[in-house]
Amino acid sequence: MEKAVSAADANRRFSQLLHGVRQGRSYIVTSHGRPVAKISPADEPGNIEAGARKALLDRLRHQTAVKIGRWTRDELYEDAR
Repeated sequence: MEKAVSAADANRRFSQLLHGVRQGRSYIVTSHGRPVAKISPADEPGNIEAGARKALLDRLRHQTAVKIGRWTRDELYEDAR
């Protein structure tokens, strides 16, 4: 769960917030009661790309191939004109 913290408080306690982030906590920074930023643990390098690649490949593996027959070059590019 993300904890809300005011911008002024975040400024005063930044080291403490970073300590909490290292432990896996996330914070929403507010200004005048409105959310303006999020402080959360950074993903390990490549985790986002690897997750996106895995999701795409999983979807493609389970997607049914559609046979639409042959098409001409003109049919293929007719919408691009």
